[in-house]
Amino acid sequence: MTTWSRKALLLTVSAAAAAGTLTAVGAPVAHSRPAGPAAPPLSWGACDPIPGTPAPDGQQCATLRVPLDYRAPGGRTVDVAVTRLRTDRPEARRGTLLVLAGGPGGSGVQRLAQKGEALRTATEGAYDLVSLDPRGVGGSTRATCGIPEADRHMVTLRAWPAADGSIAENAERARRTAESCARNGGPEVRSFTTRNQARDMDRLRAALGERKLSVWAHSYGSYAGAVYAQEYPDRVDRLVLDSVGDPDPTRVAYGWMANVGPAVALRFPDFAAWAADPAREAEGLRLARRAEDVEPLFLALARKLDRHPKESGTPGVPLTGNRLRQALHGSLNSDTAFAPLARLIRAAQDPAGRPVLPPELTGAMPDEDATLTMAVVCNDVRWPGPDSGYARRVAADRARYPLTAGMPVNISPCAYWKYEEEPRPTRMTDEGPSNVLMIQSLRDPATPLAGALKMRAALGERARMVTVEQGGHGMYLGNGNACGDRVVSDFLVTGKRPARDAHCPD
Repeated sequence: MTTWSRKALLLTVSAAAAAGTLTAVGAPVAHSRPAGPAAPPLSWGACDPIPGTPAPDGQQCATLRVPLDYRAPGGRTVDVAVTRLRTDRPEARRGTLLVLAGGPGGSGVQRLAQKGEALRTATEGAYDLVSLDPRGVGGSTRATCGIPEADRHMVTLRAWPAADGSIAENAERARRTAESCARNGGPEVRSFTTRNQARDMDRLRAALGERKLSVWAHSYGSYAGAVYAQEYPDRVDRLVLDSVGDPDPTRVAYGWMANVGPAVALRFPDFAAWAADPAREAEGLRLARRAEDVEPLFLALARKLDRHPKESGTPGVPLTGNRLRQALHGSLNSDTAFAPLARLIRAAQDPAGRPVLPPELTGAMPDEDATLTMAVVCNDVRWPGPDSGYARRVAADRARYPLTAGMPVNISPCAYWKYEEEPRPTRMTDEGPSNVLMIQSLRDPATPLAGALKMRAALGERARMVTVEQGGHGMYLGNGNACGDRVVSDFLVTGKRPARDAHCPD
């Protein structure tokens, strides 16, 4: 249970409601007077189609122009793509809800297309829904570092050590990526930061004519949402932080990555139990008779693929041990991904099998996407330098958390990053209104509970936290927990939160 005792989780949301211990926060706000600098109104129109993501009826898009450098507000500008879905119940409208995608690199325009209808229903039409593509993402101003194609595969962007645990190749790749970004990225790449995203969010608020925004933020977006609430506390109405990372300002993204090893170790038994369940027999997906045998099976298969990669269904992209490990990490976000992962393992075991790789492993990431992902995590905080003992940390992490093989603590381009000024991450504090609701699974493979508890402690009485008795990443309207969905929806609609931290059972 990491740092929280189970006794502390015994209070359930339903018990809180029955006992009358729900408290209301975020009373209705006036929305006629913008706070802060004025912004020109937005010109709304139809959104460009998103392949594979049909947009809800009525979704509109616009372009918000923001300063490239907020220290020079009258200088160059960049474009930020924004989107909205207006309430279908104007009489019930109480404000505007900003939806923040994960990442770094997640598109808010796409996330609103995916979640807009469900969110509008869950919040009973109480909000106009808006989102944005952060600078560097999707329809916003983009930039490239000129990263070679071979360095833009998921298993090269993620610093998976060599089969023998060595990191020399990772270090060389990290060095040339950082040098390429310093040489080719320009001021746009240097502007890709969480603080600038928060500033852009406030420009969006002003352009909408709103004094305050409510926010539902997911994954990395939760950190961006927390930064916004810390920097602009009087401009946030109700804030939902869903699947939250450790806010330690000395580490930020470096700390998030380091937490992945224990997070995957905590989540893997859910997959192992599923893969050993007799119900998988008829599906041909039962990997072992006992759950405790699934991890040794997986590790042995990964080691075999380290030595002898297997031709996959994607020509020229074999299934290697590290691609199998990366597929595991992505598949632990939701139980719905367990079956495809088991099929991949089965095909890898079959001498005649041709494994079908997950889409994110079939080719190189576009240079713009790889650039943005690297830039945000490197710009936000200074990482340990190249001579700070990465090889030693990787060896220790591989031994303790073999499923992730040392990748979470390995060297990255951030170790060689060139800074024009020292990064200043935002420190989260308990100063500000008490209007934050956090929701978190107990076994999150990306933003583990231990890190979320640090955010909870930093926010103090500003926040309440609801934990969910399951694994997965992204709880609200994401992993099918009715209790968690209900408490978040109730908070957004009525402003009521549990009076104390609460727990949703299965």
